[in-house]
Amino acid sequence: MTNPPPTRVDGRTARSERTRNAIIDAHLRLIGEGDMRPTADRVAKLAGVSLRALWSHFADMEALMAASGQRVLERRDASYQPVPADLPLAERIDAFCHQRARLLEEIGPAARASSLKEPFSAGLQRYRKLHVSRVRDELTATFAAEIGSDEELLNALTAACLWPTWATWRDAMDLPVESAQAALTRVVTSMLIESTPAGN
Repeated sequence: MTNPPPTRVDGRTARSERTRNAIIDAHLRLIGEGDMRPTADRVAKLAGVSLRALWSHFADMEALMAASGQRVLERRDASYQPVPADLPLAERIDAFCHQRARLLEEIGPAARASSLKEPFSAGLQRYRKLHVSRVRDELTATFAAEIGSDEELLNALTAACLWPTWATWRDAMDLPVESAQAALTRVVTSMLIESTPAGN
């Protein structure tokens, strides 16, 4: 049996992918630095490419925003570490909320920028739903015994752990990360303890 020949990467394809990645990286860097609506010109300049190159990779700024949303989701998935489900409840809650706070801070700049365009972008709305799905999966994996088949509890926990709630604490109420995390931990603890039968 002969082995298939090794796949050869076309030079132009590799350059094109590098250019595309540089544009996405520049877009996210500008957002991270506080530019919530970076223009194509600023993105291209930071990426070290021409506007023509930018538009050859992205049909419009919404397409670039969607690609950046995909990158944020990939980074978030790579950064996530499952919380062992066999830990005592209090330890699981503490570990889960600590990680949620970290992840929410990591996606914060992109989430703030996305919120400005999300009502008008099907792509950004899709990524928001993917983030919601991720949180629901994490909750059911970490607190399977406590949540069980209680859909109302899962819905309440999910809402507490999503960006809009975190943004209320961090932006609207101007809480530092530590205080926002403490608030999240208290909410999650209250909901899970209330759902746990006495003696468990």
